[in-house]
Amino acid sequence: MLIHLHEITPGLQPYITSICTMDCDKDADTSHIRVLPDTCVELFVNYTTAPIAIIENKLHKRSIITARMSRPMYVQMRKGAGCIAICFHPGMAYNFFNVPMHVLTDTTVALSDLWKDTVTEIEDTLASANDNHTRVDIVQRYLLEKLVWDKQDQQMTSCMKQVQQSGGLISVNKLTNALGISQRHLSRKFQQYIGLSPKEYLRVSRFLRSLQLLKKYPTLSLTEIGYGSGYYDQSHFTRDYKAYTGHTPGELVNAQHILY
Repeated sequence: MLIHLHEITPGLQPYITSICTMDCDKDADTSHIRVLPDTCVELFVNYTTAPIAIIENKLHKRSIITARMSRPMYVQMRKGAGCIAICFHPGMAYNFFNVPMHVLTDTTVALSDLWKDTVTEIEDTLASANDNHTRVDIVQRYLLEKLVWDKQDQQMTSCMKQVQQSGGLISVNKLTNALGISQRHLSRKFQQYIGLSPKEYLRVSRFLRSLQLLKKYPTLSLTEIGYGSGYYDQSHFTRDYKAYTGHTPGELVNAQHILY
């Protein structure tokens, strides 16, 4: 599979973390890969006639939205498929889809369920484009049009920055105190914009921090990784890995079929 990263237009940079084109070999499907949760929503816009992917044993033929919030998903890209993959910053996909994000949590749905007839128009336009750079420009123009209905919430923007700066180690109490709102109000905002409760989002963020340390410091022991990620003991470290990957930390390090 050929993957190429593309530049994000300035107007979308606050919302999108990456945009790339993915073109699969025409002779064979890719191998099954377990993709770990990342609290992000991803959009895959199909520009070929081939089905796009098999996700959790379900075939998806056209453009899709997938939200791996708190559990891994098995993914196999189909032979001949070509798509534009857009990954949104946590909490930012809500600006483009007129549904609360908890509706999409840990699911994969057809883009046409949310954007209706617009999807066919987008796919047809992309299919007739001459190259992938042109296709990416077209998709980004559509996304900018969606931002006419911008629902960005300044409290959530501030909240996400604080979580990011703390590496997921800030407490729910500190977040509510900093924002001056109740835990119930914060929970409603998280379900609407993120798709998880504040507690679960912080838990996944701590897990993601540990994955970053695993990749960045391969010589550190798993005990050092656990404590460096904010885990108070090895049992909680192992529990989260089993919940989010299906494996212990030691098993994950040696696994060949897991993408993180």
